[in-house]
Amino acid sequence: MRKLLVALIVLIVLLVAVDRVAVAGVQRDLANRIAAATDLSGKPTVTIEGIPFLTQALSGHYPEVRFDLGTLTYGGVPVENLRGAAYDVTAPLADVLQNRANVHARRVAVTGTLTRATIDKYAPRGVKISGNGRRLVASGELTVGVRKVTFEAELKVEVADGGIRLQAEKIEGVPDQAARFVSYTIPFKGKLPFDVKVTGVKNVADGLEIAAEASDVPIRG
Repeated sequence: MRKLLVALIVLIVLLVAVDRVAVAGVQRDLANRIAAATDLSGKPTVTIEGIPFLTQALSGHYPEVRFDLGTLTYGGVPVENLRGAAYDVTAPLADVLQNRANVHARRVAVTGTLTRATIDKYAPRGVKISGNGRRLVASGELTVGVRKVTFEAELKVEVADGGIRLQAEKIEGVPDQAARFVSYTIPFKGKLPFDVKVTGVKNVADGLEIAAEASDVPIRG
């Protein structure tokens, strides 16, 4: 009985060890593929969720693969803390072992942050941006008629064709019609990873967090 118990313990330890070695290998392969898909100079951090891993590997199906890309720049706009997840990833084990490019994700979701410095950089001349994570505020000077007046306005933020649009509303210190002069777009001229499209934006403590998604995504090496 004691020998059987020891044998079972050894078998379990070996299976766990093989499982961890296997997951490291597939994570490395997926990291190489993601790096190639996003033109990264280094390798992203990739984590395959769920255990036991071998069950997923043998089936060739991974419900969730998370990745961290760090900071990437698109058309001069840096996007920090770019991370996301690929869902329902199909990666036949034979394809992974032979480095064949037959890996797909049903859906990829990505989030990233536009810092306060970036938001400020694209603001109209003389306009300063501040915020507290719940609201974004523009302040500065506008020329009304022949005189300059100071103003403060809350900014409405929304996804626009080609970027993120910021438009003044609830403006104080100048006529409401002047709000149209406090309006600008932070452009996205380059492609985001996996050709994801920006679907949403919200205020966060560090600036603006964008969310983007794509469906039926090939992850080629």
